[in-house]
Amino acid sequence: MRLLPASLWSRFLKRRLPTSLWGRSLLIIVLPVLVMQAAVTWIFFDAHWQTVTARLSEGLAGDVAWAVESYADDPTARNLAVIADRAERSMSLSIALQEEATLPREQQRGQFGVIDRTLEKALARRLDQPFWFSTTRYPAYVDIRVQQPQGVLRIIAPRERAVATQAHIFVLWLMVATVLLLGVAVLFIRNQVRAIERLASAAEAFGRGETVPTFKPHGAREVRAAATAFLAMRDRIQRHIDQRTALLASVSHDLRTPLTRLRLELALAPAFKRQAAMKGDLDEMEHMIDEYLAFARGEAGEAAQTVDVGALLKAAGEDAKRTGAEVEVTAPEALTASLRPMAFKRALMNLAGNAAAHGEHVRLTARSLPSGGLEIAIEDDGPGIPDDMHEEAFRPFSRLDEARNQNRKGVGLGLAIARDVARGHGGDITLARSDMGGLKALVRLPG
Repeated sequence: MRLLPASLWSRFLKRRLPTSLWGRSLLIIVLPVLVMQAAVTWIFFDAHWQTVTARLSEGLAGDVAWAVESYADDPTARNLAVIADRAERSMSLSIALQEEATLPREQQRGQFGVIDRTLEKALARRLDQPFWFSTTRYPAYVDIRVQQPQGVLRIIAPRERAVATQAHIFVLWLMVATVLLLGVAVLFIRNQVRAIERLASAAEAFGRGETVPTFKPHGAREVRAAATAFLAMRDRIQRHIDQRTALLASVSHDLRTPLTRLRLELALAPAFKRQAAMKGDLDEMEHMIDEYLAFARGEAGEAAQTVDVGALLKAAGEDAKRTGAEVEVTAPEALTASLRPMAFKRALMNLAGNAAAHGEHVRLTARSLPSGGLEIAIEDDGPGIPDDMHEEAFRPFSRLDEARNQNRKGVGLGLAIARDVARGHGGDITLARSDMGGLKALVRLPG
């Protein structure tokens, strides 16, 4: 037989072993207990039960041989009565002679055959005459028959004379003890795993911008230490976010004030040749400031709500129509999801606006996934993006233009903001080739 390489065995086991901590911890406890139970049961049957059964069979075969020899010495009815009386009182054996009978031809053996083999060996060593026996004919007795010149000497013995009948009690107690020990082990393991699961849930919720005020460290010492470190890290990150938000509010106010003065002075100034161009520059500067602040702020402070996805998609489509593109919106009725509405609406508008800026026809579709999640596709018929540059398109300030031509509207943050919002909801955005010939952005959110 050809053995598989170690690497193949390793991959084979990895595919079939549990992947969760709960399953692996349970396997670590259950597997050794089952192996131990199997070993103890095997040792018990091999070293104890079979030995006891063999000794009992030897004793019964000796009593049968005594009765047969005693009858052979004086094959009379009177002597048979004396032998039967002594055997009944001293050995719990019932002896009778079936005159002119012969041994049955069919063999009646048990399901496993251990008892039959043991008793057959014992009788064969003690008896010289042909014999027949059955351990299954009567549930509580063993039927033994020995051929004699006068007929068949039939001996009925209690089953416990040939078999250790209390073995199942040991196995039963062993199984009960195993179940109790496994139950206690499962409860302790479940409590430890639940602490890790709560820590993972709190970390995932924090990654989505949510807070879990009821989360407290508990469980084993190492798990509590990890939970305490997570809480400290969460507080540091939250302080950094709060400080950044305050800083951005100040920067926003400081930048918008001079822009407002410039816009006012430009409006009050007499008409001149570059007036329209200067107004365009001010609009572009304000748009750039809005993009920078939106990217840095990330809409993290907004609470999640159950919103109508179709309504958000239609609003994004209406915004994209203002650029002159033809927009088609398809969404099932009553399709709702738990989202941060303003942040997610901004992400959809960024994606729809990007599609409208590069294509003449835009299609927005939404559908619920079988897993319970949500998928939104934004497609256009524009030139698209090469496959090897899809990830590059999500980089902040990347416009797939090394010269960063300032005459093009935008600062390269639309896709970056949209992906940040999607990941903040636990999902992601991927790019692919659209059936319309342009780019397709797929937004997938978990259920």
